[in-house]
Amino acid sequence: MSELSTRTVLHKRISNFVDWIKPDPKKRQDIKKRSETVKDNIKSKAEEKGFVVTSTPYGGSFSSKCGLKRHYRGDAEVDGLDVDLAFVVNDKESEEVNLNYLLDEFYKIVDDCYPKTKKEKTKSSIKLMFDDNVNFDIVPLLTGESNDEQILVRSNGDHINTSIKKHVEFVRSRTQSSNDESGRVKFNECLRLLKWWRDNHASSSYTLGGDNAPPSFLMNLLAAKAYDQLSVQKTYAETLAQWFGYLAHLVRHKEPILFTDYNKPKAESFIWTVMDPVNLNNNIVQNWSDMKRNELADWLEKSRDDWSRVVRFDHEGEDNKSLDQLVSIFGNSFKNHCDNN
Repeated sequence: MSELSTRTVLHKRISNFVDWIKPDPKKRQDIKKRSETVKDNIKSKAEEKGFVVTSTPYGGSFSSKCGLKRHYRGDAEVDGLDVDLAFVVNDKESEEVNLNYLLDEFYKIVDDCYPKTKKEKTKSSIKLMFDDNVNFDIVPLLTGESNDEQILVRSNGDHINTSIKKHVEFVRSRTQSSNDESGRVKFNECLRLLKWWRDNHASSSYTLGGDNAPPSFLMNLLAAKAYDQLSVQKTYAETLAQWFGYLAHLVRHKEPILFTDYNKPKAESFIWTVMDPVNLNNNIVQNWSDMKRNELADWLEKSRDDWSRVVRFDHEGEDNKSLDQLVSIFGNSFKNHCDNN
């Protein structure tokens, strides 16, 4: 692939779209202040009920600065933001509470604090959904063996060792690495684009749609693997054309996706392995069927080919044809928000 220019319409369009999908940095402090109020309310109510909450760290994309401000719900574009709020409970000091049903207990606590606010229980959190489309994922955990470790309790009873701090550092370290390089293209912004791509394809999928959509954690790991192997290039198009080609090959051929940030993992004998970099016992696609993996591979391969056409049309000066391919990758929202008004 010949080198692309940052002066082209193509690069400017993708840059504008990146700026549109990321949360407004001016609102970040307001959201954080609001988050602190939510944390204080829920922690106070939990302690009233006998839980000993040792810490309330931020987790997820809000903390690692790779979340989306705008996202899909059905066919509608929504201006919103999701914030993960963890509540770490000391299971040895919490008395007269039922830790076996931690999610159920915290659902009651959240409902007591916000009885008129829409909420729902997921497999590992309580989603608190305000009318302005700012959502808080309330994630109760148990203390782990060290201050940096926690135990996630799933609704099916599974207990998974994890570390909020390490997961945030996993993403932040790659963002910092790309920030240290000159140029516009950064890891966390490419990760945002990958998440938007996921949402666009999941919106019309039966196998990987709705609750079955590839989780954000998987997107984090796919992006990290591509970055570790290929880094970022001068332009978004060149970077993502390489990333999608590489990831399409990994997923189609069931290549294990492993990281050595905190451990020395080895591939297990599963249909496919994408190993949690913090917990070597947590293959996050262990329960995926071959049908789900194949559909994800289909998405990646189609977009790999779309990116090839995007680049070719850019070289040929066919800006409208290049735009059509970008809409195929990211959906109609790209066409509506790729040019500055």
